[in-house]
Amino acid sequence: MSPRTNESAPEGGHGDRPEDNPASEPSDDTGERVSALRRFSASARRRRAAQLGFSALSLAVALTAGAVAVGAARDGAGAVTVASSPDGVSPELLAGNDLDASIRALQAHLRAQPRDYGGWATLGLAYVEQARTKGDPSRYPQAGRALDRSLELRPGGDAALCGRAALAAARHDFTGALKYADLALAQNPYSERALSSRIDALVELGRYDDASKAADLADARHPGVPVFTRYAYVHELRGDVKTARRVLEQALDTATSHGDIAYVATALGQLAWNQGDYKTALRDYARALAADDTYLPALEGRARAQAAQGDTADAIRGMEQVVERYPLPQPLVELGELYEARGKAGDRAKARDQYSLVDAWVALARANGVDADLDTALAAADHGDRKAALKAARAEWTRRHTVHTADALAWALHVNGQDRQALPYARQATATGYRSATFLYHRGMIERATGNIDQARASLTEALRLNSGFSPLGERAARTALEAMK
Repeated sequence: MSPRTNESAPEGGHGDRPEDNPASEPSDDTGERVSALRRFSASARRRRAAQLGFSALSLAVALTAGAVAVGAARDGAGAVTVASSPDGVSPELLAGNDLDASIRALQAHLRAQPRDYGGWATLGLAYVEQARTKGDPSRYPQAGRALDRSLELRPGGDAALCGRAALAAARHDFTGALKYADLALAQNPYSERALSSRIDALVELGRYDDASKAADLADARHPGVPVFTRYAYVHELRGDVKTARRVLEQALDTATSHGDIAYVATALGQLAWNQGDYKTALRDYARALAADDTYLPALEGRARAQAAQGDTADAIRGMEQVVERYPLPQPLVELGELYEARGKAGDRAKARDQYSLVDAWVALARANGVDADLDTALAAADHGDRKAALKAARAEWTRRHTVHTADALAWALHVNGQDRQALPYARQATATGYRSATFLYHRGMIERATGNIDQARASLTEALRLNSGFSPLGERAARTALEAMK
């Protein structure tokens, strides 16, 4: 967590500098942000390693300044009036096209009513969501300042504490997220957001038994879509896919807002894709996009399912649209791999460009207080600096022991030739019953490298049986390895 900033005017008045004002409006020009990332990645390839850190910091400063400098100039016609909520952001506020307009309305409201602590908490939560959905970590400091302002006006306010939990989680500080969720629940034991944040934090810390108990408690205290989706994921992590789908289907039946429908339908699509049921996944993503045709996770999921079905052209077009709007690490890597798998003239260079953009995003994220070690480890192990991947994976493992960090550490050790050290982590990644073709593929390749041929054959076969479209390059490597072991 970043330290609290020194706010002059706790009542919410403007400071002398734009960056001192958490009610100023971030730039909404995603095209400029993507262009900046692309320019940065190009220059980084030409400069010495010693210059990279300075360039990354310069990019972060430039984007952060652009995010806070435009202020009230864009509070024009078309903004909607949004009342602040003591419980924070509503699903309607966070739904696709409504979020930016709602933030502008909140900014205008807080300039008129600067002592509205609920408004500051809502604005802080909205900034966190805006940063997440737009892939722009430079908005997190703004969120922190808005939440600080709320807590200055009402110390111990549960809505602002929930916002602090959300911000900590967004920065991958899950110990901090758990602390703030518990503080919020001490003020309001029935806070849906705090109950949900507590489940998230426990999951991301690898405390799955505690997360299951937290999900049961949340379901008893405040059942609803946010709790149902987390309850389903806890079951999925244990391999209980049937219960996870049943709970998500029930949640979808109760969803009424466009935002909730898109969110839950996308979760159903991801669950189906994980099990190799691409037809069902595409149906679920179509339902999500019918509710909100701008919903990024559904667009990304649809492209992934299209690729798994062999529809490479549509998958590439769809993923290009995703990364053009929001250049986040996972879709950047997936697009790069799609280019590599297609293999047309120029595709290898296009793939390298995507992988370079991951490095640029990681630099920006770190400059704004985000722990990006897991993103670094996953991308760099296959498409970057393998030693950096191992360093990042080890650092992440010191902070939390999850199935995802175990898998990342196992694979980073493998690509660095340390297979005997990798095997226990690969087995730990699959020990909960979580059904992931990627995890099985990684385990199988590590088993093969350590001479456990029968186990390797079983793991790789199961990965392809479960979800052969888990990765275009991974599928090819798995099939090649199985052929070599005949």
